[in-house]
Amino acid sequence: MPTNRNTFSSLALLRRGLMSRAVHRVWAWVQETGAVTAQHPGRLRFGRIGTGTRLAFPQGTVFGEPWIELGDHCIIGEQVTLTAGLMPDLDLGAETVLTLGNGVVLGRGSHVIADTTVSIGSDTYCGPYVYITSTNHSYDDPHEPVGKQWPRMEPVEIGPGCWIGTGAVILPGARLGRNVVVAAGAVVRGEVPDRAVVAGAPARVVRSWDAEKGWQPPLRTPAPVPIPDGVTSEQLAAVAVLLEDVTDGG
Repeated sequence: MPTNRNTFSSLALLRRGLMSRAVHRVWAWVQETGAVTAQHPGRLRFGRIGTGTRLAFPQGTVFGEPWIELGDHCIIGEQVTLTAGLMPDLDLGAETVLTLGNGVVLGRGSHVIADTTVSIGSDTYCGPYVYITSTNHSYDDPHEPVGKQWPRMEPVEIGPGCWIGTGAVILPGARLGRNVVVAAGAVVRGEVPDRAVVAGAPARVVRSWDAEKGWQPPLRTPAPVPIPDGVTSEQLAAVAVLLEDVTDGG
């Protein structure tokens, strides 16, 4: 009797393992097939979607795509919302409303809400769950529900080369310069100069670049050493094995 139970348990584990692998293979196929690219846009008809740009599956809410332009080699993570206009099926005129430059990365679960112009510069990277919006609720009338009052809209401009940390919020009217770092969870409004680091809610500049003095206040950690030109991936893998041997005392 115990032998039979062991046999049944082994068969159940085998079936579960086979089903698990099958589910993962099917999901990988669904993700690949459901991704949006210039060659395979699915139902989405963007004003432009550049070469090498990819929206991972499943996508978040996407509407107003004729007024959305995506540059080349952008990476749009899963469940990312991209919207132009207050609601679907509006005629927004001749001008582009939401623009992503080349090489923009939007992390999983991020939202870019462009009820008026939003521009994100090339090579700007956003961590997961970043919220960028050109619209804010108004509450001028204390007797009317806030959600029913006409919102305020101001353009948003994010310069090239920025890094926006996880969970950061970029509010209407924000203008970020070049190579700005936004700390995780920061809430940004107003103008941020080039090569600044901002943090907090509301965000304030906590570090900035001076052409003569460098970063002020100075960085607390040394700069990373870049990989020398000409080093191959095989050589890097060999170095990693050597480091593991040293760590293990080999």
